[in-house]
Amino acid sequence: MDLEYSAEYDAFRNELRQFLDEHKHLSPGAVARPPANREEKEDGPNPAQRWQQLLIEHGYAARTIPKEYGGCGEEPDPLKAHIIAEEFAKARVRPGHSGDNRLVPTVLELGTEEQKRWLVPPSIRGEMTWCQGYSEPGSGSDLASLSTRAEVDGDDFVINGQKIWTSGAQHADMMFCLVRTEPDAPKHQGISYLVFSMDTPGIEVRPLVTMTGEATFNEVFFTDARVPKNQIIGKRGEGWFVANNTLKHEREGLGDPHQAENRFREIEELMSNENVDGEPIMNNPAHRDRLLQLQGRMLAMKYNGMRVLTSQRKHEEPGLPRWIIKLQGCELNHQMAAMAIDALGELGTLYHRSDHIRAGGMWQQRFMMDLGLIIGGGTAQIQKNMIGERALGLPKEPKVEAKSA
Repeated sequence: MDLEYSAEYDAFRNELRQFLDEHKHLSPGAVARPPANREEKEDGPNPAQRWQQLLIEHGYAARTIPKEYGGCGEEPDPLKAHIIAEEFAKARVRPGHSGDNRLVPTVLELGTEEQKRWLVPPSIRGEMTWCQGYSEPGSGSDLASLSTRAEVDGDDFVINGQKIWTSGAQHADMMFCLVRTEPDAPKHQGISYLVFSMDTPGIEVRPLVTMTGEATFNEVFFTDARVPKNQIIGKRGEGWFVANNTLKHEREGLGDPHQAENRFREIEELMSNENVDGEPIMNNPAHRDRLLQLQGRMLAMKYNGMRVLTSQRKHEEPGLPRWIIKLQGCELNHQMAAMAIDALGELGTLYHRSDHIRAGGMWQQRFMMDLGLIIGGGTAQIQKNMIGERALGLPKEPKVEAKSA
């Protein structure tokens, strides 16, 4: 296996490193907290939007988005994308994005020309933020059983129903949402994919406080909310196909091997710098052995990412290596956060309002948030079923018919 880069890519990496050295102080941080609600947003570009615009201007964000939609218009180059992700992670700098990394690719692939010009430019600039209306109280793992309905009335869809676990809905500008438009069709065929403003009359958002102490998720209620019929992505009744296109991008984003490697480096630093009884935590053989096991898993994830990268370079479908990214990444991130908390001992139990807390409670927040991400975007159990059935070709688990009384 040849892991050497050509002179072209070495020059690109050096150019990127120079940019980061000169401009990384302008980054708003790896974790930029959103405003509590839409009313608290700043007038004019905020620091994250200014950082995003700078990255677009230098070709480090929205690289493959066509220029007519506000992007850089570069040809897809998986190696350059890999170098950008790797160097931003090493520098611990907030990377750029292509707007919502789920919605924008979906609109570019399946939206109309009017929808692309309306939605893509403000999304990649960070001026239009998004939330995802998929899960419902009775339709989580079995998403296709969703019951939120949209009935046609003149030029509008009229939406009634409820969504739950909607990340960021309290401060998002827009939602992409799955609704049932053909109630008599088979459940996978009666769904449509709509986009609309969160300021639409008839939408109520109720934040849900999680074990992190923050309102990360929300309930969203629809009562006769009217959405123009031209705000459907794809064809009516084909929303399941569109939704799976979106989920493909979401799952890959939840298992970034570069961020996992960066997190591992942070644990190494913590264990080298924190002392117990005058000795660095790293000198504890039990903790060091556990760290080595995590390093092995982190490197396996990194090299799996290289397999995906190789397939992309060859314009081939990665298959199994792509399917395991989300499952592998979310579980590993949670276990690394647990390692950091355990290494800190009694200090690891602290979270808020203590002079002894480390890194502002970052590890404790990650531990709880990452546990949720093992469930979000498709539970680990669902991911394993998909890997077995779709990637490995294993037979589906037989369904036992309920006995009649």
